[in-house]
Amino acid sequence: NMQEYDVIVLGTGFKECVLSGLMSLNGKKVLHIDRNSYYGEESASISPLQELYRKFKVPGPPKSVSRGKEWNVDLVPKFFLATGQLVKILMHTEVTRYLDFKVVEGSYVYKSGKVHKVPATEEDAHSSDLMGMFDKRRFKKLLHFTQNFDKRNPRTHQDMDLDKTTTRELFSHFDLGQNVIEFTGHAIALHSSESYLDQPCMETIRRIRMYSESLSRHNYSPYLYPLYGLRELPQGFARLSAEYGGTFLLNRAVDEIVMENGSVKAVRSEGKLFHCKQLICDPSYVPNRVRKMGRIIRVICLLNHPVKNTNEASSCQIIIPQTQLNRTSDIYISVVSYSHSVASDGMYIATVSTAAETSTPEKEVQPALELLEPIMQKFVSISNLLVPNEDGRKSQIFVSRSYDATNHFEFECDDIEDLYHRLTGAELCFGRNIY
Repeated sequence: NMQEYDVIVLGTGFKECVLSGLMSLNGKKVLHIDRNSYYGEESASISPLQELYRKFKVPGPPKSVSRGKEWNVDLVPKFFLATGQLVKILMHTEVTRYLDFKVVEGSYVYKSGKVHKVPATEEDAHSSDLMGMFDKRRFKKLLHFTQNFDKRNPRTHQDMDLDKTTTRELFSHFDLGQNVIEFTGHAIALHSSESYLDQPCMETIRRIRMYSESLSRHNYSPYLYPLYGLRELPQGFARLSAEYGGTFLLNRAVDEIVMENGSVKAVRSEGKLFHCKQLICDPSYVPNRVRKMGRIIRVICLLNHPVKNTNEASSCQIIIPQTQLNRTSDIYISVVSYSHSVASDGMYIATVSTAAETSTPEKEVQPALELLEPIMQKFVSISNLLVPNEDGRKSQIFVSRSYDATNHFEFECDDIEDLYHRLTGAELCFGRNIY
């Protein structure tokens, strides 16, 4: 009654499915167990709409929203950058075969109570109402610098030693005003806190460049999002894993993780013993191996109109930089709709997410919710941000972090790369190109 595997994966969240697909692709024998009957774990998409109301114990939905099957609502919405890590992983593994993407129609940033388009090209900068004439000129110089930058060619470094220069110093080299620094750091380089200013500037150059390159692919915004919602991602990687011999057991209880001399030996599930050399799992399967690092609030809002000042966009991202609201973390809003086949015609799903900083997180996101009014229905969730206690090398149990508040995948991909490296000792070689 005993079966041998190289790797057992617990949970079918996005990260777990990517890793399971990559390990199968590497020739490992993989078994995947999930206590739920559906894929996605806390990153699932809920369908039909009635399910969402049931999950959040809200009476409804109203009769006017009849076609519930047309809805796929992400619990943890994320977009991906067209030239970012996730797209590279999708291309490399050919999971692109199972997915259809569509560009997100706009990228916006919040300033003094209003939403503005994020300027990321010289053209945008020219027409932007976020900066005055002099700032526009300086910002264009920064864009020009990042686009022509080549690590191997010192002539493109403008006499800076870029391994030593901090981002703060880089910005002051271009004499950028506070305004410009704010949207550049948070809405283009997508940093989620201010600490990046005192880090080496290479990472920020890479991110600004990735944003502009992603944008040049599609013009509206640098972001992509799959038709039918994010549940397509774990399913795509699960199909990849199955194609290379991975086995899936859904709707199975996990009774025990069996250890021997401090490292993982097997998983006991419904009376069966499955042996393994390594275990990958999401934090909910190993509560004693993780600690709480904070809380995340997410508010899913159903709307019957596009968001004001977004040019009637049927999908967009809005970032509220923390300093705008005297906070230490940004607030993110993602908007998707019928155009990505995740809602009925004429309906929109806007999700607000951020790290909670007080004991009344709903108050903290009030300014974001005001941008979305009128809201037909809100679904509020507050979850713990869990991180592993140790790196897993001794126990051979590799735990992913829970999903953060940002609504793009780059940080989740960092976590995947890191876990992959710890599991295999190898790098994900299609990763970081620093020009």
